[in-house]
Amino acid sequence: MPHVKQTVRDLLDRLPDDCSIGDVLYHLYVIQEVEKGRADVADGRLIPHEEVEKELRRKWQVGRAG
Repeated sequence: MPHVKQTVRDLLDRLPDDCSIGDVLYHLYVIQEVEKGRADVADGRLIPHEEVEKELRRKWQVGRAG
């Protein structure tokens, strides 16, 4: 828990004095999602680049003629 409190303190120190609560919440959300992504990588929960590329190409080409 001390890590979380320090993360919030550091964020507040970086944001401008006129930031809104929405700004704070957005930045906390981004920090949380990045940390979740890093945990996924550390735990080996990855999708190979080739698989992502294949899936995106399939989705982009749905309904395209040609």
